Amino acid sequence: MAKFELKLPKMGESVAEATITNWLKEVGEKIEEDEAVLEIATDKVDSEVPSEVEGTLVEKLFGPDDVVKVGQTIAIIETDGDVPAPAPSSSEDKEEVNTQQAEDMVNQAREAVVSQDFSSSDRFYSPLVKNIAQEENIGLNELESIQGTGKDGRVTKNDILDFVANRGKNQSSTPPVAANNASAEAKTQKPAAAPISVNGDDEIIEMTRMGKMISHHMVNSVQTSAHVQSFIEVDVTKIWNWRNKVKNEFQKKEGEKITFTPIFMEAVAKAIKDFPMINISVDGDKIIKRKNINLGMAAALPNGDLIVPVIKNADRLNLVGMSKAVNDLAGRARGGKLKPDDTQGGTYTVTNVGTFGSIMGTPIINQPQVAILALGAIRKVPAVVETPDGDFIGIRYKMFLSHSYDHRVVNGALGGQFVQRVAQYLEAFDDSRAV
Repeated sequence: MAKFELKLPKMGESVAEATITNWLKEVGEKIEEDEAVLEIATDKVDSEVPSEVEGTLVEKLFGPDDVVKVGQTIAIIETDGDVPAPAPSSSEDKEEVNTQQAEDMVNQAREAVVSQDFSSSDRFYSPLVKNIAQEENIGLNELESIQGTGKDGRVTKNDILDFVANRGKNQSSTPPVAANNASAEAKTQKPAAAPISVNGDDEIIEMTRMGKMISHHMVNSVQTSAHVQSFIEVDVTKIWNWRNKVKNEFQKKEGEKITFTPIFMEAVAKAIKDFPMINISVDGDKIIKRKNINLGMAAALPNGDLIVPVIKNADRLNLVGMSKAVNDLAGRARGGKLKPDDTQGGTYTVTNVGTFGSIMGTPIINQPQVAILALGAIRKVPAVVETPDGDFIGIRYKMFLSHSYDHRVVNGALGGQFVQRVAQYLEAFDDSRAV
C-alpha cells in the first residue's frame, strides 16, 4: 500500500487559493482515477478536484469553508500500487517512510488551516485586507480595532500593514490611548442598519456563496470608484441587416451562431486601442496601464448570479475568432464549466442589459478596472435620416450605449470620447463584409 497526497491544483496565474465547498467522497470510499473528490470555489468560479490515482480516501485534511492554498495537500488516498516518491532502500522502509511523511503532512496541514471568518462583521473588508489578516494571524477582534483611513472608515492595505508593524506596541498600549482609538473609531463607524421586521408569511432565503461575494464586490466598487456615466445613441441598422443576411451562411461555414455580441466586442477592442488610458487600473497614487486588452463579458447565470468570463487579447481576434470565444465562454458559463482562469485578468468589461429589454443602464465598475460599457436593447424606431438630397423620416434600428467610468482617473472628455468612438465604429460597420 502507498499513500498519495492529493494537492490543490494550479487554477490560473492569479489564483493563489480556493475555498472547499463540498466533499464528494467520504473517508473509506473507493475513488477511480480522474473521479471528482471534492468541490472548490475561487472568487467567482466553482470547480471540482479530481483524483490522479485510483484508491481509497483515508484522510481529509480540510473541511467545508476552509481556505486552501494552491499546492497544499488536501487529502490522503491509499493506493494498491506504488506512488512516485523518493525511494528508500527497501519496500518495508518505503511504506514506513511514506506513512510517517503522511502523518507529518497531516499535522502540518492542520496547522495551516485558515479558519478566520470575517463574515459576522458589519464592517466591510477588502479581499486583500482579509488575506493579510489571515496570513498575519489577526483575529476579528483585532481587525475591528484598527482605525481605518479609507472611505467611511474602511481599513486599507496601509492601515493593516501599519497595524502589523506596530503590533507589539499596540498590545502594550496604555488605557488612555486605547480610549482615544475607540473614540476615533466610533466617529468613523457607519450608522447601524435599520432593523428588518419579519412576519410569519415571509420567507428567509440564505444568500449563495457567489451572491455574497457579488454583494461585497459591488459595495466595494461603489466605495472605491467615483462613478460617472455617459450615454450615446447608435444607429445599428447596417449591423442588424448584415447579421440577418449572413447568419445562416456563417453557421453552416463555421459551425457557430453569430450574435451581435462579438460585433460589439470587436468595436470596443478597437476603441480601446485608440484610447489606451481607458484600459488601466489604479493602485494607490499610481496608474497601471495594461498592455493586453482582455474584455470581460458579464453573463447572468440561470440561478440569478452573475459571472464575468474574460476574452483574452480580444484585439488580436477577427470576427470569427471573437464569435467562437464569445459562444464558448457563454456556453461554459451557463453550464458551470468555466475554469478559474477564465474569469481572471480582465481589463475592461461589457454587459448586455438589453437582453432583458432595458434600453440603458448605469453599470457598476468591475474592480480593479476603471470603466464598464452597458449595451441597451436594439429597437426599431422612427428617425431622421440625412442624405445629400435632404432629410427624411425612416425606420432605423437603434440602441443606447451606457458608459460608467471612474472619475478619479477618467475625466468626462476621455469617458465621452471613448464611447463616442465605439458608436462611430458600429455605425461605420461594413455591411458588404464577407464571413
